[in-house]
Amino acid sequence: MNNPAPNTHPNPFTPDPLQDQPIARVERDGIEYVLLGTAHVSRTSVEAVNALIEREPFDAIAIELCESRARGMRDPEAFSKMDLFQVIRTGKAGMVFASLALSSFQQRIAEQYGIEPGAEMKAAMTAADARGLPLWLVDREIGITLNHAYRGVRFRDRMGIIGSLLASVFSREDIDEAEIEKLKQGDILEGAFGEFARESKPLYEALIGERDRFMAARLREESTQHPAAKRVLVVIGAGHLAG
Repeated sequence: MNNPAPNTHPNPFTPDPLQDQPIARVERDGIEYVLLGTAHVSRTSVEAVNALIEREPFDAIAIELCESRARGMRDPEAFSKMDLFQVIRTGKAGMVFASLALSSFQQRIAEQYGIEPGAEMKAAMTAADARGLPLWLVDREIGITLNHAYRGVRFRDRMGIIGSLLASVFSREDIDEAEIEKLKQGDILEGAFGEFARESKPLYEALIGERDRFMAARLREESTQHPAAKRVLVVIGAGHLAG
């Protein structure tokens, strides 16, 4: 007896996780990119990632993470295993500190709101592993992004950036509701810097504009290196979708 085909259609009696989700489809050089805009503090975005992967065939999955952030997400203890002297010698101390600050910021949100920021990225990584699909990490390294942000703003704002990083590491206060709303619009780095990202054009350019262009270039680069990939799911924060 033949087994019935799996039901890939949403249950008509339950809400469709893809309903009203920001999805864009772009074709370039014979490759279809399906861009899913997500909110970094949203169970709905996790469900949307899983639903889209279940319903449509993809040859690769790309996510808005750099190598450092992906490694930290896969292994939360990764930074504690590092050789600190080697980190300092290779000039990566800034990157490690920035990643620790971001992880601390995310942990505070997780404790306050009960969901881990970036859970939709982890869901995409898990799905890629389970299906044996190539996983493309297309975001710029966090250390480079923060270096550009630091150099591009006035001295007074530089002190604000350093203060924000220190606060992310040591503060145990609740995250302001306005910052949570910023994350729901889709960018964890911009949310972590709060008012500075909103008020400083150079900082916004480093955190958002430059990364938009970098991720677009990385998608083209990965597509060139993987010519068999004709349909690619791209999971990015909703704040990057237009860019």
